[in-house]
Amino acid sequence: MASTESQQKPARSRRGTGSYDERRIKLAESALQTLGELGYARTSLREIAANSEFSHGVVHYYFRDKTELIVFCVKHYKTQCMHRYDSVVEESTTAENLLTGFADKLVQTLTEESSMHRLWYDLRSQSMFQEVLREDVYDIDRGLEDMIWRVVSQYADLAGNRPLVESRAAYTMFDGIFESALRDHIAGRAGAVEWIRKQIATLIPALCSQPVETESA
Repeated sequence: MASTESQQKPARSRRGTGSYDERRIKLAESALQTLGELGYARTSLREIAANSEFSHGVVHYYFRDKTELIVFCVKHYKTQCMHRYDSVVEESTTAENLLTGFADKLVQTLTEESSMHRLWYDLRSQSMFQEVLREDVYDIDRGLEDMIWRVVSQYADLAGNRPLVESRAAYTMFDGIFESALRDHIAGRAGAVEWIRKQIATLIPALCSQPVETESA
């Protein structure tokens, strides 16, 4: 009988190849719904397999444990999210257009993908207790920070002003607003959409109210 080490070699040798990575992405996309419904603590590889087209053995072949799978899933989803507002930033010709477009897409993801965002906040909270999650969570946070900063910076340029705060502070404020609205939406409380639209319409102009300094003649 082949040793355990030799049995694992084919799997390791395919890591990094196109077909291997594509299979992992397909597994991740299949697992996201289950993960979003159950959360980090309540989900196992067996549970994910039971709610997908893949067997437990196949899932375990591509991911050594649930932590690796969940981190991969969240990173895959959030990487897509990081470019959600690129078209708004690139196509907006006025500060008002940018504000409206950003709010529209923010509301859309809040209402249509709430379970995915809930999973992200669950994973981020778990990283406070599990060191193995911290580096990946940090990377995702910084990617989201860059996403928000592109919006804020472009709004400032279009408004002829400059941001009052640095990127991390801007992201922290937007993230807090979004998480608060997400909790209300998941709980079925009325007014979450209207509230977040109002905050966006108020916060971005406030953050970009510093006039650009011009050199005196």
